[in-house]
Amino acid sequence: MAQTVQGETGVWEMVIGLEVHAQITAKSKLFSGAATQFGAEPNSQVSLVDAAMPGMLPVINEYCVEQSVRTGLGLNAQINNFSVFERKNYFYPDLPQGYQISQFEHPIVGKGEIEVDLPDGSVKVIGITRLHMEQDAGKSMHDQHPTKSYVDLNRSGCALMEIVSEPDIRGADEATAYINKLRMILRYLGTCDGNMDEGSMRADVNLSMRRPGEEMGTRCEIKNVNSVKAVQQAIAYEADRQVEILENGGEIVQETRLWDPVKNETRSMRSKEEAHDYRYFPDPDLLPLEIANDWIEDIRKTLPELPDEKKHRFIEDYKLSAYDAGVLIAEHARAHYFETVTKGRDTKLAANWVINELLGRLNKDNTPLESSPVSAEHLGELVGLIEDKTISGRIAKDVFDIMIESGKDPATIVEEQGLKQVTDTGAIEGIIDEVLAENADKVEQYKAGKDKLFGFFVGQVMKKSQGKANPAAVNELLKTKLS
Repeated sequence: MAQTVQGETGVWEMVIGLEVHAQITAKSKLFSGAATQFGAEPNSQVSLVDAAMPGMLPVINEYCVEQSVRTGLGLNAQINNFSVFERKNYFYPDLPQGYQISQFEHPIVGKGEIEVDLPDGSVKVIGITRLHMEQDAGKSMHDQHPTKSYVDLNRSGCALMEIVSEPDIRGADEATAYINKLRMILRYLGTCDGNMDEGSMRADVNLSMRRPGEEMGTRCEIKNVNSVKAVQQAIAYEADRQVEILENGGEIVQETRLWDPVKNETRSMRSKEEAHDYRYFPDPDLLPLEIANDWIEDIRKTLPELPDEKKHRFIEDYKLSAYDAGVLIAEHARAHYFETVTKGRDTKLAANWVINELLGRLNKDNTPLESSPVSAEHLGELVGLIEDKTISGRIAKDVFDIMIESGKDPATIVEEQGLKQVTDTGAIEGIIDEVLAENADKVEQYKAGKDKLFGFFVGQVMKKSQGKANPAAVNELLKTKLS
């Protein structure tokens, strides 16, 4: 559903396209053997190629090409058998060559599409225009010295995939859903870690405003937005800025803008360049890439089960709701954890324990699933103990707390703490008799028609049994006694 802006003169519609720069997961750079580890000392991962020393020649990293093809297949996109690396010429202090090796006329991946789940429960297909490979620039740092800027070339030459969407996005919610889904697919594929906070995934937002149903307006590009929240804020601000200009009779200037996260505003960076401004031409040091169909098919065979397939399987095989399935497949590790927990057990009960108890606790403690003190095998055992009525659901929560603290398996905890559920009807009957004898006045009130007291009796029996009495048996026996 399109997100609109209500101006003074009527309704305006957003038209958005995203260019996502995703750093390829690889141990070395696109055209050199230098390392790519995040957080290394500045300028400690720079080869002579990355520093653009005279006479240095780029050599293509085959693994990065494979990762790009894998991503294209994951985006249901056309893999091009022929692609060309070109020089994109511009000057910037952290671009030592004075040009960036990129792809323009002939990208490695053509048109594709992905499905996104929107907040209202609907599904929208957003088109992919292309995916091309390019090398990253270095990084200028302006906060290290009061009068000087420093340059770190560690990032220079790292392999990027620029994934360009069609202008199919109609608001901040759709943009958020698109980025989240794209990041999920990349992580499943293992082609990008998607860590926006580390700069390995960044978005350029192209936004224009129009009256619903009219031709597209003039767009502005907001560069290097590095979080989902910032994308939402940038879209909201830029939409309002453009509407105000249009309603006051002004014209939108096509330009590149920056997002200022401190002032929460976009600001002009430079007029928008056209392709001819970059003077693209094929890089004379790199031959065109020619990719055989057999190699593409070999890569296709190695693809994992992707998020959409997994979600549909969870709904069909495990009879989960679309919401629960969506939560569980959001991360590959989470889906695997759940499938281990639910093996041979009640899937709805397992899903509830993974989503509500485990993930709820880990989120509260700010602990990633990979560092969970409770293994999937142990949580599965706990679900099994509830299923076979060894312990009640309430006692299970106490056991779970001890599992979090100690890392012990649930059976050991139940044994050590003496927490086994009392299912012996004789023992439960004895406790019920005690409770009824201690509350004879309330028994009379109940028999006189005060039905709500039944819950009080159940509570007293559970309290006297320290929560160990089987709740179903307690309810059944109480009804019999009180009638």
